[in-house]
Amino acid sequence: MPETLHNLSLGFSVALSPPVLLYAVVGCVIGTLVGVLPGVGPLAGISLLLPATFGLNATTAIVLLAGIYYGAMYGGSTTSILMRIPGEAASVMTCIDGYAMTRKGRAGAALAIAAIGSYIAGTVSVVGLMLLAPPLASFALRFGPPEMFALMLLGLLVLAYMSGGSMAKSLAMAALGLLFGMIGIDPMTGFFRFYYGLVELGDGIGVVPVAVGLFGLSEILLTAGQATPPEVLKPRLRELLPSRQEWRDSVWPIGRGTVLGFLIGIIPGSAHIISSFVSYAVERRLSKYPERFGQGAVEGVAGPESANNSATSGAFVPMLALGVPSGPIPAVMLAAMMIHGISPGPLLITQQPELFWGFIASMYVGNVVLLVLNLPMVGVFVNLLRIPYPILYPAILLFCVLGVYAVNGSVVDVWIMAVMGALGYLLRKFDFETAPIVLGLVLAPMLEMSFRQSLAMSSGSYAIFVNRPIAATMLLVGLGLLLLSLGPILTRGMDWRRRLGHEANPRLEEGNP
Repeated sequence: MPETLHNLSLGFSVALSPPVLLYAVVGCVIGTLVGVLPGVGPLAGISLLLPATFGLNATTAIVLLAGIYYGAMYGGSTTSILMRIPGEAASVMTCIDGYAMTRKGRAGAALAIAAIGSYIAGTVSVVGLMLLAPPLASFALRFGPPEMFALMLLGLLVLAYMSGGSMAKSLAMAALGLLFGMIGIDPMTGFFRFYYGLVELGDGIGVVPVAVGLFGLSEILLTAGQATPPEVLKPRLRELLPSRQEWRDSVWPIGRGTVLGFLIGIIPGSAHIISSFVSYAVERRLSKYPERFGQGAVEGVAGPESANNSATSGAFVPMLALGVPSGPIPAVMLAAMMIHGISPGPLLITQQPELFWGFIASMYVGNVVLLVLNLPMVGVFVNLLRIPYPILYPAILLFCVLGVYAVNGSVVDVWIMAVMGALGYLLRKFDFETAPIVLGLVLAPMLEMSFRQSLAMSSGSYAIFVNRPIAATMLLVGLGLLLLSLGPILTRGMDWRRRLGHEANPRLEEGNP
């Protein structure tokens, strides 16, 4: 422990030096803006600014890119809460209860809880990154294709089981997302699938147009269809801060989201997206009042926002300790380190302690910077809601179109957004949850690749999923969840048959033979 504190003091001496501190602040500001703009997201932001780091030294370059990463996690909550438009895919779950709180006049409270939960999760997860990087990273390396397939399948089943609604409906929506994820070039054979002559679909359907359509556009369609438009909100000062009850309701979700996000972040995949889905499902299942979710439950904001920020730190564990990226964003940052002559891996901590510990300390500093930037802006953001809806909604629609088009410069993406908006409108009319579609779309390529790689490893034998202990355990847990969900269905079926029997023979009710 004394050695760790000594190393941390070394890191702060690097992180608080004027050049590194300046680039940490710049990264946080850019990341926040990137998160607010729908369609850009942290991956696009980091990729676009990677060439700008070529003239910097390695420490300032990696600090700048990391600031963009976790700044985008903060910024993505703003449009999700105020307008039901996810700034980036990890904010999809925040849309549900965050926007419902806005409709109740609690937008300020939702934004404050999101900012403070993100700060706590970010800070605590950096402690975990500092203390647990080597052992946790070595465990993550034990996950091969069979384990990855079992993990993602289990994730879908857990989310469907904990959704609080119909498990069949949730699984149906996740399956629809998986089908959408099959569109595009087959990753193993290069064959074009389901593209119907549109070359733009070669890369598949993007998460951004689907998320913006299902959440932002469908909300505009639903509101436009109301006989009387919603009243324009005029927030009062006292409504900008959470109440005591909202603070109490947020404490445990923030704690659980922090732990879940960090652990999920270590495992390869789109951790910051998956962790927010898992956190929301857990909070809904554990709540004494699950019916409040979707109606403005503050736990539905605190948990996912904490989880996606905590996952950013968890994703750095295998990258820094072993040189293994756990997703596309750490992969870009890994490339940036290698461009600057840095070799990530177990020797990084001993050979370049200034870089490693300076990066760790800069994350503490960055979380403070983001809190200072975001909390004072709550009142400014909430006052956007004072714009009359006949002006605000066309502006939001323009915002959606520009954001989606900016990702790939493709009109096809705009049409996908429009189709998904209409689909989201219909599904919400029939009480289907649309969030599992996004999760299915995100997991589909990884799930398919893991499944096919596993079969290639075993020469086509499905026994590989049973012979490997970690994969077999996760599949057993998934089977258990399916059996638990079937219990109430079987019980209702037996009650239905019993009622039919009584109606067919009324004497049975009277106890007569």
